[in-house]
Amino acid sequence: MAKVRALVLERQHELALRDIDLPMDTGPGQVRIRIHTVGVCGSDVHYYTHGKIGPFVVNEPMVLGHEAAGTVVEVGAGVTHLKVGDRVCMEPGIPDPNSKASRLGMYNVDPAVTFWATPPIHGVLTPEVVHPANYTYKLPDNVSFAEGAMVEPFAVGMQAATKAKIVPGDTAVVLGAGPIGTMVAIAALAGGCARALVADLAQPKLDIAAQYQGVIPVNIREKNLIEEVAGLTDGWGADVIFECSGSPKAWETIMELPRPGGVIVAVGLPVNPIGFDVSTASTKEIRIETVFRYAHQYERSIALLGSGRVDLKPLISETFTFEDSVKAFDRAVEARPSDVKLQIVME
Repeated sequence: MAKVRALVLERQHELALRDIDLPMDTGPGQVRIRIHTVGVCGSDVHYYTHGKIGPFVVNEPMVLGHEAAGTVVEVGAGVTHLKVGDRVCMEPGIPDPNSKASRLGMYNVDPAVTFWATPPIHGVLTPEVVHPANYTYKLPDNVSFAEGAMVEPFAVGMQAATKAKIVPGDTAVVLGAGPIGTMVAIAALAGGCARALVADLAQPKLDIAAQYQGVIPVNIREKNLIEEVAGLTDGWGADVIFECSGSPKAWETIMELPRPGGVIVAVGLPVNPIGFDVSTASTKEIRIETVFRYAHQYERSIALLGSGRVDLKPLISETFTFEDSVKAFDRAVEARPSDVKLQIVME
């Protein structure tokens, strides 16, 4: 253990930038990474404001942050694919490699998975961390640290697009233009969708999403989404619906949006259980898919960024210094309509 400076969630509503004891020994199969950039995620903010997410409760001080990129400064025994000086980003969830879920390839749903900044696991808003090399990925030279820290939320979009089983030329509808909704739309377009209607109440968020070719913004304060989809598809319906808002209200009319045989991918997480129209889903043979984090998406996400086909830089709203970390979180709590992703630079 070593005493290091970190952004610590002491308890609900209380953040402190202080020294804390964290493990810093680099063991076999591990690398030590100097953190450069960390994104502020909605789950981090939720722990700050509510002290818990579902069964995960902050019962003792916890370091926040799980969207990160940095530089390898030490390599443990047995690591051959990384070296000191490599610029990397890190997958924050570490499963038990011998679990049934991992052996089936679904390591994201392994009950034993440990995930940065999910109680009781510390996050990465601290100058250095130690991490398994197998969940650490080298960044191409043309991908910045800021973009590297965006790979984690983009991987959620990639998981959603993969679960949708997109066919080239599909029409998608994305409900919610927050960070995840916008990244889902970008991933869907990269995966073959010809167009993606992105629906939200906040025009500033829609304006940001509309920068991407293929995105059709729909302000649902002004337009009826069902009518917009019907008009665009000659009444047939969209091929893929991504529910990214987490709003129970979205499920009240969601079955009107997909075509017969279409798919709904549930990405957003409502706070409480919701009901939906099973009868319409049945008569239209709608397929329902769900997403929990991601599995096997980091290398694909990095490849898309490196190729230039995906540019996530327009989604970065503002960058804060490490010393201003508390200000960054308080800004995130404000939930400004024009903010998509806030980041903290450690160096």
